[in-house]
Amino acid sequence: MSTKITGYPKDGGFRMPGEFERHEGCWMVWPERTDNFRLGAKPAQKAYADVAHAISRFEPVTMLASKSQFSAARENLDPQIRLIEMTTNDAWVRDTGPTFVVNDQTGEVRGIDWRFNAWGGLVDGIYFPWDQDDKVARKICDIERKDYYSLEDFVLEGGAIHVDGEGTLIVTETCLLHESRNPHLSKEEIEDTLKNYLNLEKIIWLPEGIYLDETNEHIDNILHFIAPGKIVLAWTDDQSDPQYEMSLKAYNVLSAAVDAKGRKFEIFKLHTPEPILITEEESQGVDRIEGTLPRKAGDRQAASYANFYIANGAVIVPIFNDGKYDKLAIDTLKKAMPEHEIVPIYAREILLGGGNIHCITQQQPQGQIRGL
Repeated sequence: MSTKITGYPKDGGFRMPGEFERHEGCWMVWPERTDNFRLGAKPAQKAYADVAHAISRFEPVTMLASKSQFSAARENLDPQIRLIEMTTNDAWVRDTGPTFVVNDQTGEVRGIDWRFNAWGGLVDGIYFPWDQDDKVARKICDIERKDYYSLEDFVLEGGAIHVDGEGTLIVTETCLLHESRNPHLSKEEIEDTLKNYLNLEKIIWLPEGIYLDETNEHIDNILHFIAPGKIVLAWTDDQSDPQYEMSLKAYNVLSAAVDAKGRKFEIFKLHTPEPILITEEESQGVDRIEGTLPRKAGDRQAASYANFYIANGAVIVPIFNDGKYDKLAIDTLKKAMPEHEIVPIYAREILLGGGNIHCITQQQPQGQIRGL
């Protein structure tokens, strides 16, 4: 069992590491919602299995699956992938799972249990109910016997934050300041909370994220820290695309900013794919259920290569069968991260469900023994 800890992680010497630091392992959730994923979620399940198998070459993977899907998941996953039965509302563990923080002096890892309301609660949430997803962070901490901090009235998704592990956080105003998250708090109060729980010195606010991102424009879809002082930014050269102005605003903010250590950012532009629209066939394959955001034919998806996953020594990057920009994305990441193997995974089925590669990492400082 895990124990709920009082006080702030920052006061105890705990910090949130960057995703590029070494991991003990990776967590995922097996998809099954037929009102979110088409054709009984079978195509999405194959895509999730592909992602899990790719990551498992580099670090341990744990997959969560419901009672009804446990056997199907076990049959489709390689034996080295740990499978645990858990009830969830959907498959986005980067947003529902705990944020892990580490103490570099002792090597201890703890979790943070934020509140989750399906990206907007009763204001503009994507599905209802979300009560089981709000329990995922605590359950994972219990499984791993990691003590945790819990915030009773602060809503935050893991995909809404990106840190460099050295005191800098980047977020979007459209998400963290949205009326559906923490309307009872001012911007300054939100900053204070994040600084105390993630051990931060500086927060950089981008105005917007990716066009039509239903998460109120999470940071993880437009930007990725790949090292302290180094950023990958989703970009487009098409000035007629609404994304152009959104990415340009982000670029201008980042170009004028310095991080918590006073460094200017090295920015790698990662061109977005051509617009991806839901087809009539894809739309018809999704069940219509009241309380869930519908998937309509012709809807543009918030596709981005920046929503990749950094494993130990590899980058698992979503691709979309885009003849031009898939290759450009892979080449850009090879240049930006030459010490990593770039592993592309076809991710259209994941994107159709409302996201890209969705994992969380359980991390420890360099030099600690890894393994779950």
